[in-house]
Amino acid sequence: MSEGAWETPLGEVALDGELAGKLLARLDLAAEDARAHTHEHSLEVQVPFLQAVRDDILLLPVALGGLNLEQCLALGDALAGVIDEAGEDVLMVASSDMTHYEPDGDARTRDREVIDQMLALDPEGVFRIVREKNITMCGVMPVTAMLTAARILGAVDVDLVNYMTSGDVSGDYSSVVGYAGLIVR
Repeated sequence: MSEGAWETPLGEVALDGELAGKLLARLDLAAEDARAHTHEHSLEVQVPFLQAVRDDILLLPVALGGLNLEQCLALGDALAGVIDEAGEDVLMVASSDMTHYEPDGDARTRDREVIDQMLALDPEGVFRIVREKNITMCGVMPVTAMLTAARILGAVDVDLVNYMTSGDVSGDYSSVVGYAGLIVR
């Protein structure tokens, strides 16, 4: 999505048409499709947090669906290329829940396997573990692409800020969703 703006309770955020155009030119599998964001809420949840920190952001929303590992890696490579060419700071945000609707102990075990791959800056490992172990992490594709781009751009460190499950808030540990926050540098 490259034209217009996203409106949140904190105001409008302009879209970065220039960066979008460069990404579309680099990657055959990318296409302009504003409808892709109609029923996807992960980005709209993140944008107000970004607005609270800075009021001058430009946004390039990318929604993914049905990509295989090679396509995720190609997207990461393309993202790294356009970010490198941008000549200014660009923040990548990949949003995902972790395991869905499993007992707390099982979710924590499964999620830890994925988190370990993220901490190792191993996008292929993230994708492989999620697929092989049928982990219900909905954002495996954006996380794989983001880690690929970050590694190409020189990232050397990943910090786990926090991990919790919905049981930590609700008190119901019988069927939880896992959540992790990580910073890649």
